Parts: sequence; C-alpha cells; structure tokens
Amino acid sequence: MIIRRERAEDRPEIFAVLAAAFAGGPEPRLLRELFAAREYLPALSLVAESEQGVILGHVISTRAWVGTSQSLGLGPLAVQPGYQRQGVGSALMTATLAAANELGESSIALLGSTAYYPRFGFVPADSLGIISPDPSWGSHFMARALNAYTAGTHGQFKYAQPFKNH
Repeated sequence: MIIRRERAEDRPEIFAVLAAAFAGGPEPRLLRELFAAREYLPALSLVAESEQGVILGHVISTRAWVGTSQSLGLGPLAVQPGYQRQGVGSALMTATLAAANELGESSIALLGSTAYYPRFGFVPADSLGIISPDPSWGSHFMARALNAYTAGTHGQFKYAQPFKNH
C-alpha cells in the first residue's frame, strides 16, 4: 500500500469508497463540496492505494480556523469496508499529520471516535482552548496541536463552509 495525494482521476473511486464506508450518509456529497470549496487544500487530500492501483481509503483536511488563527478540519476519513481494521486508516492519519506538519500548520481538529483518534495524539478540543462549533459534540470534538502550534491559541473552531450544509 502507498499513501499519496489524490488526483482528479481518482475521484470516482474515492466517492465509491465513501459510499461504501458511509452507506447512505452525507459524506460523499460533503466531499464533493469540499473539493469545490476555496478551503480545499490539495496537499492534504490523500489516498491509500493498493499495489494493484485500487483506492483503499481517502482522507481530506481543509482550511479551518480557531478564532482568527488558521487551523485544519479533518474529515471525512473513509476506508473500503473490506480493508477496515487493517491499518489503512492509521496510515492515512499518520501521513496526514506528517503532511500538515511539513506545511507548517498549527493544529487540526475533527469530530470522531474517542476510542480511535486519541492514539494519534488527539485530545478533547476544549483542553486546548478550542471551542466546538456544536457543544453537543462533547468529547467527540477533538484537536491535536501540530509542530507550529503556538500556546495560547484559542477560540471558536470554524470548519470549511461546506460543513455548514451538513
């Protein structure tokens, strides 16, 4: 398996992975909107590809803000159901964090499983002074400080515009 940036020609396969991973969910439509949004960051849209060239998973991070400071919003992350629990998602997460650090990003936030994301250094966002867009998310709204994080950065988290539609 290799992790690489997605290409436009990967998109039909990426959407198929999302449709399979999130059966009936809004994630494929959200991803279409994120690809078209001004907050789209091509360097942070990654695929996991098999040796045979099959897309096994995809993750995207888009521009977001903590107060007036730039941040990243991660998601959706999807892995083809037949390849889940085999390290594909972990490889995508590890590559995302490395790429975000390489780009000099300061923080990354997500809404997700409290059993999965802490292994990658994610903590409840409020422990970093990052206020959730929706208080009902509780500890499922998590964040991770990256290498360029400046202590004292705090405020309301704002996702890329397409998230407001979902």
